[in-house]
Amino acid sequence: MKLARVIFHVDLDAFYASVEQRENPSLRGVSLVIGAEPKEGKGRGVVVACSYEARKLGLHSGQPISRAYKLCPQGVYVPPNLALYGQVSTDVMERIKKYADRFEQVSIDEAYLDVTESCKRHGGPLELARLIKTELKEEEGLTCSIGIAPNKSTAKIASDFQKPEGLTYVEAAHVKEFLAPLPVSKISGVGKKTEQTLIQLGIKTIGDLAKYPPKDLLKKFGKPAVWLWAIANAEEQVEVQENYVMKSIGAEHTFEVDTNDWPVIDRQLSDLIDQVYNRLMNENKAFRTITLKVRFTGFQTYTRAKSLRFATSSKEPIVEGIRALAAEFRNNPKKVRLVGVRLSGLEKEKAGKPIAKGTLDSFAATSP
Repeated sequence: MKLARVIFHVDLDAFYASVEQRENPSLRGVSLVIGAEPKEGKGRGVVVACSYEARKLGLHSGQPISRAYKLCPQGVYVPPNLALYGQVSTDVMERIKKYADRFEQVSIDEAYLDVTESCKRHGGPLELARLIKTELKEEEGLTCSIGIAPNKSTAKIASDFQKPEGLTYVEAAHVKEFLAPLPVSKISGVGKKTEQTLIQLGIKTIGDLAKYPPKDLLKKFGKPAVWLWAIANAEEQVEVQENYVMKSIGAEHTFEVDTNDWPVIDRQLSDLIDQVYNRLMNENKAFRTITLKVRFTGFQTYTRAKSLRFATSSKEPIVEGIRALAAEFRNNPKKVRLVGVRLSGLEKEKAGKPIAKGTLDSFAATSP
C-alpha cells in the first residue's frame, strides 16, 4: 500500500500589510490600507491589500479606493512598495524551500511543499510546520498559516481554516470528513458562476459534491467535473510541480545577542561573503547585483545594493561592494540583530576576463 503524501500549503498572513507593519511598527493594530491615494474619497485607484483590522470593516483587495475610504475614513493609507514585497517574498521562499522534497511557489505569498520524506527528519508534519512558522516569525518578523494534507487541494483549504497564524492538519483517513460540511466555494477555482450552477443542482457542500453521480456531473461541466469530483472524494493527486528558478543567492546571520561591535559584524559579513561565493561557484553562475541587509533591534530593516555594469563570477567586487555598503551603518548607535549578503541578476557563467575594479554603480534598494 502506497503511503499517503504529506503536502504543506504555506500562506503568508496579510502579506503586504504585514511587511509594512514589520517595517513600521506604528502601523500595527490599525486599519492599514495599501493602494492608491484616497483623496478623501475622491481617489480613482483601488485597494491593493489591507490589514485584518481593515478587512473587518468590509475592505478587500480590488475594491475602489473611494469605497474603501467611505467604509474606513480613519484608516492609514500607504502606497504599495512592490520592490520591497518582492525581496521579502524571495527571502521567505528561500527559507521554506530548504525543508521541501519538492517545492512549488504559486504566488508572491504562498507555496506548496511536498514534505513526505522531509517531515520524517523533523519529528513529523506538525513539528515541521511549527518549525517553519517559528523561523519565519523570528527571522522575518512575519506570520503564516499552514495547511497539511495528503493532497494540494485539501492543504490549500486547510491553510485558510484558522487564519491568521493557523495550523490545520488533515490526516489522510479524515479528508472526506473534513471537506464534507464545507461550502463548494472553498474549492480553489470554484467561482461565483460555478458555485451558482452547483447550487442549482442541489450541490451546496463539498459532501454533496462527493455524492453526486459523476456521469451527471461530467455532462454538466465536461472535463472540469473530473477535477471537482476527485477533490470532493479525496482522490486528487496532482504533484507538487518543481518551478523554483534561482533568482538570487543569499545568506543571513542572526546574532545571538544584538550587537554594535563592528569588528564582530565585519567578521560575520566576511563569512557570509564566503558562503554566497561558494554557492555561486557550485551553481556555475555569474551575478550583477550585490545587496547588503542590516536589521537593527526591533526589526527595523534596511537593504542597500550596488550593481555591476557587467555580470561577473569574481569574488573581489562582492568584498568591495559589501564594505562600501556597510559604511553607511557603522556610526548608527542602534544594535544590529541580523546581517545578510545577497547576489542577484544571476546568469550562467561565461568565460572572460574578471571584472575590473571601479565598475560598481549604485542604484535604488532601500527600505524603509
